Amino acid sequence: MNYLYLLLNLSSISIPFLFSFHPKLKFYKLWKPLFISIFISMLIFIPWDIIFTINGFWGFNSDYLLGINFFNLPIEEWLFFICIPYACVFTHYSLLYYFPNFKLPHKHTKTLSYLLIFILTAIIVYNYDKWYTLINFTLAIVLIYVALKKQPDLLDSYLITFLVMLIPFFIVNGVLTGSLIQDEVVWYNNAENLSFRIFTIPIEDSIYAFSLILLNLFLIESFKKKEH
Repeated sequence: MNYLYLLLNLSSISIPFLFSFHPKLKFYKLWKPLFISIFISMLIFIPWDIIFTINGFWGFNSDYLLGINFFNLPIEEWLFFICIPYACVFTHYSLLYYFPNFKLPHKHTKTLSYLLIFILTAIIVYNYDKWYTLINFTLAIVLIYVALKKQPDLLDSYLITFLVMLIPFFIVNGVLTGSLIQDEVVWYNNAENLSFRIFTIPIEDSIYAFSLILLNLFLIESFKKKEH
């Protein structure tokens, strides 16, 4: 089934794309800042991905791929950084449209953010030799701190909406890491991570997703403020 990874990408973006034209949501009006943000985030995540792939920190099973590669990454992996942010950003703004109070009190956001920073820092200190853990958690710490200082309102809502995003995340990423299929689409070198998995998903992947989406939302909100 060499189109599985492609199918997961297209399935993730299909419904959000169709509902982007909903007369109430009008999500298409965010396309300009969204696609600029996706491009900027890819400038960070794609080189990271390439380096980790070359060094064998993770890799891809050709049985589930079309076989088209750019800079050592399958075309499906490039599409991942477009389809998943699009779907998740759409989910975030849709939830806020229908549930405008779907957010934490800022004092709780602040407490939870610093708690996350402390926990991630502590894990890094004891696992600094594991590259996926080190790079992943360091980026998350930086993004949480910057968002807390520059866009605290974003974190108030994102810490809640991300919990909703975890539902499709566990489905899509679960399949990518071997759930419900014979083998993995994406494999990991456990010497470079904590070797702790939720079902088949490395715990680092949840922080990776957290950072990827937070970065896109932070950039979108920054662009929106400049327009006003």
